[in-house]
Amino acid sequence: MHQQLSLSRFSIGLGDRFAHQARAQLRACVQAADAGVLVVPVWNKSNREHTIIGSDPVQTRVAADAAVHELHWAQPYFCDADHINLQTVDRFLEPCDFFTIDVADQIGIAAAQADFESFTRRHAGLLGAINLPGLSDPIRISEADLHRVGRKYLAAVLRAAENYRYIEHARGRGTFLTEVSMDETDTPQSPAELLLILAALADAGVPLSTIAPKFTGRFNKGVDYVGDPRIFARELEQDMAVVRYAVDAFGLPSELKLSLHSGSDKFSIYGAVHNAMMKMDTGLHLKTAGTTWLEEVIGLAESGGDALALVKEIYAEAYAHREELCVPYAAVIDISVASLPTPPAAQRWTAEQWVDALRHDPHSPAYNSSMRQLMHVAFKLAAKLGPRYIAMLEQHKAQVAENVTRNLFERHIQPVFLGVRPTANTAEALRH
Repeated sequence: MHQQLSLSRFSIGLGDRFAHQARAQLRACVQAADAGVLVVPVWNKSNREHTIIGSDPVQTRVAADAAVHELHWAQPYFCDADHINLQTVDRFLEPCDFFTIDVADQIGIAAAQADFESFTRRHAGLLGAINLPGLSDPIRISEADLHRVGRKYLAAVLRAAENYRYIEHARGRGTFLTEVSMDETDTPQSPAELLLILAALADAGVPLSTIAPKFTGRFNKGVDYVGDPRIFARELEQDMAVVRYAVDAFGLPSELKLSLHSGSDKFSIYGAVHNAMMKMDTGLHLKTAGTTWLEEVIGLAESGGDALALVKEIYAEAYAHREELCVPYAAVIDISVASLPTPPAAQRWTAEQWVDALRHDPHSPAYNSSMRQLMHVAFKLAAKLGPRYIAMLEQHKAQVAENVTRNLFERHIQPVFLGVRPTANTAEALRH
């Protein structure tokens, strides 16, 4: 399998809800390049987000192209049709060159018996212990593993291949990158299951650049990882070893790497992610989205005056409609209603109080993770404000952009890709 495009070892998915922060986001990648590390930007936006906001994938492309031109970025960059399927992909075909194929609705559905038997017969040779470089213990694949993957994931793999062939027919082979999302399922895949899923994807002719498995622990939107970082670190190293093995064993693209979905703000595991990449000599696609929208809100709150008043208005509306807003994100948020300030109380807060509550600084006693998560899902309300919200972004462009760039570079790119851990001084600088 061969692809003309290349994602590079390190890449970062950049969500830009309102298509106003591409330049500020790219500046973080420029800072990484200045520090000696190439982190390729991939602007990602799902069909659901476009539908909620009333935007079009072309707008994401236009914003990305403009940022690249303004900052003279000479390295690769991509626009990701995030979480697409056959029903939603058409509007993304022209402006996008990266496609995250989401087959969550097929996971758990049994494949046709003939396909199942062909898969289990073809990969019976993988049964037993497989010693992978970098791991002290072998990966063991049992017949139960083989049959479980065939029954739970094979239909999803075949659907992913159907999606891939549709995109390939429309765009042409080698003109786009492919990610398959397997993270939206009930239980994490074991390294053995991931290996078998990769075997099935290779059988189906899908030239993967990235794959997004489900990891142990909770990856809630906009807040830190919930789980045991040591278990995650061990699982990550095993999965990286599996990916590297699959490239050689199944003929998958040499650039294939893991994609960490809902990867923004997972500060407690970033050290483990960096160490695993260095140990296993591999890369990672860190997928972020809502963290930039939250930095917009923080930048507006920090600006005070009418901008702060608008943030308070959005919060009051979010508080009143919190159940409705949270339903689509129920699996990836944990909000304590008791921890949320009432709108009348929050109305009296100063700009500094708002910033301290929303900015993701776990060391700050004023940080409120429930409030941050509620605002994370409240972008729909900003979209309803339409020109009012956009005008406020433009009026306070510099303040917002400073927050966006600093957040991505100092708290995401540096710890993950450069191995620089945030210090107390960094946290203090972010607070002021």
